[in-house]
Amino acid sequence: MKKWLYNLALTFVVWMTAPISAQQNSSINFNELYRFPLSVGVDYIGLQALSGFPSDFVFRSLGSELRVPIPFNPVVQTLFGVSQISVTQNGSTGTGFWDHSVWSGLAGFLLITRFSKNFELGTGAAAGFGYTYFQNLDPAGVVGSPLIFAQGELRISLIPSYNYSVDLRPTIRYSQSLGPLTEFNGFSVGFGFGVAYRFGQDPDSTAASVRAFRIGSGKMPNLFAAMQSYYANQPFGIIELVNEDRLELQNVEVSFFQSGFMDAPTPLAMIDRVPGKSAVFINLIASFNQEIFKTEGITPLTGELLVSYRYKGRAVEQRFPLAYELYDKTSIIWDDDRKVGAFITPSDSALRNYLSFVRQSLKSEAIAQFNENLQTAAQIYAALVKLGLIYQSDPISPFVKAQEKQSVLDSVSLGRDTLRRGTGDCDDLTVLYASLLESAGIETGFITVPGHIYAIFNTKVKSRDYRELHPDRSMFLTVSDTLWIPVEVTLIGKQSFYDAWIKGAELWNLYEKDQNKRAFYRTADAQKLFRPVALRESDLGLQYGSQESLAALYKTEISRVADGILQPLADLANKSNNKQDWTYLGVAYAKFGRLKEAETAFNRVMKIDPNSVSVQVNLGNIAYLQRDYRKAVIQYQGAYNSLVKQGKQDSLTAQKVLISLSKTYTGMKDFAQAKQAFEKASAIDSSQVREFAYLAQVGAGQDTIRGDSQADTVLFIIED
Repeated sequence: MKKWLYNLALTFVVWMTAPISAQQNSSINFNELYRFPLSVGVDYIGLQALSGFPSDFVFRSLGSELRVPIPFNPVVQTLFGVSQISVTQNGSTGTGFWDHSVWSGLAGFLLITRFSKNFELGTGAAAGFGYTYFQNLDPAGVVGSPLIFAQGELRISLIPSYNYSVDLRPTIRYSQSLGPLTEFNGFSVGFGFGVAYRFGQDPDSTAASVRAFRIGSGKMPNLFAAMQSYYANQPFGIIELVNEDRLELQNVEVSFFQSGFMDAPTPLAMIDRVPGKSAVFINLIASFNQEIFKTEGITPLTGELLVSYRYKGRAVEQRFPLAYELYDKTSIIWDDDRKVGAFITPSDSALRNYLSFVRQSLKSEAIAQFNENLQTAAQIYAALVKLGLIYQSDPISPFVKAQEKQSVLDSVSLGRDTLRRGTGDCDDLTVLYASLLESAGIETGFITVPGHIYAIFNTKVKSRDYRELHPDRSMFLTVSDTLWIPVEVTLIGKQSFYDAWIKGAELWNLYEKDQNKRAFYRTADAQKLFRPVALRESDLGLQYGSQESLAALYKTEISRVADGILQPLADLANKSNNKQDWTYLGVAYAKFGRLKEAETAFNRVMKIDPNSVSVQVNLGNIAYLQRDYRKAVIQYQGAYNSLVKQGKQDSLTAQKVLISLSKTYTGMKDFAQAKQAFEKASAIDSSQVREFAYLAQVGAGQDTIRGDSQADTVLFIIED
């Protein structure tokens, strides 16, 4: 019997411990996961005496027990039990002289570790008090004797389901009588089994699915397709996650997923621990794919907040639906004016194609001496006028209404859509104009004032040189020491580019004393936060019109710009008769190709100061532009000789004169003189003459090597 029980126990242990090594590598805490609040059971143990007994006896124990795990550490369990032990001599039927029974109670502790879902191994110790009843010892009746005992045991448990367990129990016990009947004092060993019912709910059952988190405050706001890049990097909302369980949750990972508009869930947060009965706040971001731009109007969507964590050592996932509305790529609310940057799309092929037509059509109208960025801005303005583009207020949500009430939904058209439609409100026209300028490589921005938005661009002219563009400094914004020109784009089709420039400056200056009502934004800065929307490229099929008619319109526009700049300069020069004012006027005339008027202005300077080096150089420039190279050489050489006499042969002014001489000699095909003059200029400061490096190469068996930008560029001098 003993050998059979031993072999059974050994087989059971080998079978159940086979997966232990694998389970020990698991991160699941089975003790925590499958903990139970209370267990009741019955057991049977067969014991065999080791010493101190009068003969060979068999002990058969039948009992019941109550197990209560310690709440904060379920490995430690308190044990309470009652049992009835029948002690009979081998071969006896219960009538033997020493046959008796013991009723007892015990209390102790168990240390039990769960290695897998279905297997536990542990040990325990307990002590108890009992009373022995000898039925056959005295003919007069039953004789009793109290006793105490202690026992130790191993427990090998098979757990077929969460609520039921079967134990194998190798046991050793020591008994000590408290009365005169001490014959059964001593040790006994044995083997038994028990079955138990464990209260609680199986964590693997559907009904016991873990729902530790719930959503507290916060919700998913409505989203806008045009803000795709912003949502991928900047929080647009906050969700509160509340841990309603008393237990700590570990390795919490939160992500957001929108089926159809995301390639993968967007990670939101990774949190090591969330204590029981506490909350965490999660910033919402979303990495949408390009499908978001294909929606039209308002699209109701339901995304999922995915929350994974470890609860009682096991992996758990919860999913929370987040309902919201997605607005298409033209929609916006003006809670941040920089959002308009998302609609400025310089890479749009439709806009680039149109810009190419404009630039090619007006290539021959370019003025070499005048600011290129300003000319390009005027060309684009004229082209939009020629195309028939006009301002039309948004009848549903005009900018003034949307700006005043930041929650009001507005619509901003992409440049390609405004170009195709032919109409737009202030934000539509600003977006189109800025997109075209950016396509031309011109840095842009936008200005907001109460109820209005309009465009502005960078001339790249230093602020100290504002007179090169306009005598009135208030016509510009100075940004990082460069001059920017504001353009009131809603005047397209109504007034000239120059009038739009004047109006743009007036609107900005109107709020000089209340600057918090006006704002300037660089497009590049805005697009760091709100990148341009992605586009499905397609040709617009526009009829651009004839190049000749566009050129005629542009001539009118640039002439209006010239008149607007020249007239104030002429009025000032005539009024002051100042040498410098006449010089500025002469330079301005020359830049617009009005060479006769420029020569007249410089001759007035000559009358005021016959020894002026600057006027000699500038008259040489006029002769050069008129292709009268011999006259130009005379003027330049005279200016250089004057500088040598003054000891200024190494000045920057002398360098400019030498470069002008080199260019003129090149025009005369006198390459030796051209090279010599350039080398003298380079010796003064080579870093200042790199753009004219071609002058050092001419005459070496080849014709003039120079770019178009140097063809008619001359170096005017304002002051001596």
